[in-house]
Amino acid sequence: MIDALGNPQSLLLVGGTSEIGLAIAQRLLRDRGGRLVLAGRDRAHMEDAARALSRDLPAVEVEVVHLDLTTTNTHDGVLSDVFSPGDVDVAVLAAGVLGDQRRAEVDPGDAVAVAQVNYVGTMSVALHVAMRMEGQGHGVIVVLSSVAGLRGRRSNYVYGSSKAGIDVFSQGLADRLHGSGVRLVTVRPGFVRTRMTAGLEPAPLAVGPYEVAEATASAVVGRADVVYVPPALRWVMIGLRALPGGLFRRLDL
Repeated sequence: MIDALGNPQSLLLVGGTSEIGLAIAQRLLRDRGGRLVLAGRDRAHMEDAARALSRDLPAVEVEVVHLDLTTTNTHDGVLSDVFSPGDVDVAVLAAGVLGDQRRAEVDPGDAVAVAQVNYVGTMSVALHVAMRMEGQGHGVIVVLSSVAGLRGRRSNYVYGSSKAGIDVFSQGLADRLHGSGVRLVTVRPGFVRTRMTAGLEPAPLAVGPYEVAEATASAVVGRADVVYVPPALRWVMIGLRALPGGLFRRLDL
């Protein structure tokens, strides 16, 4: 269970090498310790992350499990194994790929691959986790979305559309879970400085992983269903979504 200070005893991180996800896990487990399950495809890098976490947070017991978002028929078995030792208090769904917009425009398969990870696979895992948390009667699901999903842009509409899908799905799932003892928090960062965005020009209001982690931790213990990081992006996106299409295109975002 999550204690009164917002500290969980157990956490599942889907996207076990995600810099943002690892920062969230560290933030939520640093004061109490507990069980952390890193789930993802790259076992070697997850084991590196597990060793670093064990060194920095000795009270945290870290496990590594293989989970491929693109093979949805395996999700039930993997998540059954994750939940079988005991309750999972928080599940952070942080796996995602940026893709290459220009390549996707000439290779539709590349666009489909982005959607399979960011939307289809994440949706599948979220539903499996939600059913298990409903069974235990408590829990928080954190879904890493993006403000890129709030309005399509010429520069990243493949990635943005995948985030738009998971964002709308998360809103609906949050409503379905209302009153069950399980909450879903949708986190909408802007540009985050990570390995995934290395080499890209940082957008205005860019943040680092630990700023996302702090905002997420506050939401887990609070009541917010949707979190913007930084908070000013909420108002920026209201303005951008209200712009007429012709004017928005001239901004060349």
